[in-house]
Amino acid sequence: MKARCHAARSVCAWFEEHQDEFTVLPWPANLPDLNPIENLWDHLGQVVRAMDPQPHNLAQLATALESAWLNIPVNILRNLIDSLPARLAAVLSAKGGYSGF
Repeated sequence: MKARCHAARSVCAWFEEHQDEFTVLPWPANLPDLNPIENLWDHLGQVVRAMDPQPHNLAQLATALESAWLNIPVNILRNLIDSLPARLAAVLSAKGGYSGF
């Protein structure tokens, strides 16, 4: 089963048009171990929780999150990208189950 966001007709059509440029892998639905954005959300939460003073209202929280997002260190992004093959191998080894990532 494909994740719903990867099954939209427009997305499938785009990949079909660019099939010589990309290899599309089957992407199981609801597999957070293969979704690096979850790690970015965690990073953002840690940065905001470490702020002094803490945001006290929604506007301050939005500003704090935007600042944290715009200042994500490149090494965090690189590590997430570089970890994808290991994540995929772990998920395959776990036969689609929890992989520990």
